[in-house]
Amino acid sequence: MRNIVLLVVDVQNALINEHPYNEEKVIENIRQLISTARDNKKEVLYVRHDDGKGTELEKGIDGWQIYSKIAPNENELIFEKKYNSAFHKTGLKEYLDRNEIDTIILVGLQTEYCIDATCKSAFDHDYKIIIPEETNTTFDNDYLSGEKLYEFYNYKIWNKRFTEVISVEEVKKLLTMPT
Repeated sequence: MRNIVLLVVDVQNALINEHPYNEEKVIENIRQLISTARDNKKEVLYVRHDDGKGTELEKGIDGWQIYSKIAPNENELIFEKKYNSAFHKTGLKEYLDRNEIDTIILVGLQTEYCIDATCKSAFDHDYKIIIPEETNTTFDNDYLSGEKLYEFYNYKIWNKRFTEVISVEEVKKLLTMPT
């Protein structure tokens, strides 16, 4: 791993206010990873979703804002998106390539939508992807609980196919390694 970033996707007020599965643990784990990354001079990048006018994720309204417990510092970049993938029409890939980033630690919401699309897009672009356990989440739907969706994607779809799903403690160690 030459260069590593922590990519925080769609941890926005409107989604957190709906109380996704394992919400408190996920936020705490993300908060710890952000703190470790910053303490070790590793870049933290944010992605924020705009779902359009009249939605709970409309640009500029409170629901669209990044959740305060994990909010970016003034100098940290936010990539704005309108699609599930953090790579589609955002400039993220160009930024990562320009800065010779080869490894992405991926966290955020929602497991089966934007995290899945971002994970697979990153894989297609030849980045090494790491997903720390209990750092992505989602909601119950008509077919599966948020817990089952989390388990299915993390351990059946992604792990050892598109990414490595490893413990938060292991990821903290990676973040403390010199570049």
